[in-house]
Amino acid sequence: MAMTMHCDIASTEARIFSGRVESLVCTGTLGDMGILPGHAPLLTALIPGPVRLVTQDGEEQIFYVSGGYVEVQPGTVNILADTAVRADDMDEVQAAQAKKDAEEVLLNKSAEFEYSRAASQLAEAAAQLRTIQQLRKKLHR
Repeated sequence: MAMTMHCDIASTEARIFSGRVESLVCTGTLGDMGILPGHAPLLTALIPGPVRLVTQDGEEQIFYVSGGYVEVQPGTVNILADTAVRADDMDEVQAAQAKKDAEEVLLNKSAEFEYSRAASQLAEAAAQLRTIQQLRKKLHR
């Protein structure tokens, strides 16, 4: 039997996962990080992107978080996200349209807008699409 740790993924709205996992991969401010049982304690910010985990049963699950924090303690991983959704529940068409809209706003030099807001929306839409692509890869294995 593989070593496991307890993992909770919660957003401001609800807890969307709670259970034992063998491993977890998420995207921190310095890039992707893998967390296995016995990982050193850690607290870091998350950027928009996928969270992949392998449950105690060996099933891979993929979630999308729009940012937040990951806390690693002995035997426990907590992800506190601004927004968290199961990748299965995401709408690819809507994410692609949001990305296209943000790109258009950024290209329109004469428009009055807040550059950082448009850039943030673009990053979030791109991260949602990346999460959907990872789910698609998982399904085609």
